[in-house]
Amino acid sequence: RAISWVMVGGLVAAIVGPQLVIWTRDTIPDAMFAGSFLSQAVLGLLALPVLFMLRAPKVRKDPNVVHDTGRPLGEILRSPRFMLSVAAGVCSYALMTFVMTAAPIAMVGHGHSVDHAALGIQWHVLAMFAPSFFTGRLITRFGKEKITALGLVLIAFSAIIALGGFDVGHFWGALIFLGIGWNFGFIGATAMVTDCHTPAERGKAQGANDFIMFGTVACASFFAGSLLHSSGWETINWLVFPIVALVLVPLILRLKPKEAAAEA
Repeated sequence: RAISWVMVGGLVAAIVGPQLVIWTRDTIPDAMFAGSFLSQAVLGLLALPVLFMLRAPKVRKDPNVVHDTGRPLGEILRSPRFMLSVAAGVCSYALMTFVMTAAPIAMVGHGHSVDHAALGIQWHVLAMFAPSFFTGRLITRFGKEKITALGLVLIAFSAIIALGGFDVGHFWGALIFLGIGWNFGFIGATAMVTDCHTPAERGKAQGANDFIMFGTVACASFFAGSLLHSSGWETINWLVFPIVALVLVPLILRLKPKEAAAEA
């Protein structure tokens, strides 16, 4: 639930971000969107005072307790459960970034306005963060793996909608389900990772997870534009299905022994 509540902050970004693009894209003559980038930079600077005021509690170490560093990082990385958890998070986040990055460009390329593209991203970001109010409860009730699997299914469903046509409704519908799928998949996978390490291993396990995840997300973001230019919007969405299947199948196979044990 703590992860979910942190994600709620993205609702503000969902409303402010796209509207800034609409309001400021023409503020600098002969340089469309330069004003949008400058306004985003100003927002980043405004966040600095808030970060400086953050006071994280210090961890007190008991001198009578022997310091435990846990397993070596290599052993943690080789754990099948850790690999599946990281793969689920990478799949959810990278696919979302991959499709989201290409979507507004594809919308404009298919004759829709910049305003329609910005509003599509607004609906998408709202869909990313609004479910956070109840995602934690769903995970508590149904389990981390099931909610993660549901997120991956919704990401695949978003690709089906996108492949259905090029109307504004197709783009917006795909982006909305993509956002919801990311929320379930990412939060569920992040919660799965927390079960894969001891408190002593938290730093290196979470660090490795973040490095792998966000490194892959950065690559997906860079790759999306070039693939959209060379192969088109349909190819972007067709690639979603095999990648989802690579993670969803082992995730479902992992669920079956758990369900059998619960019924026994």
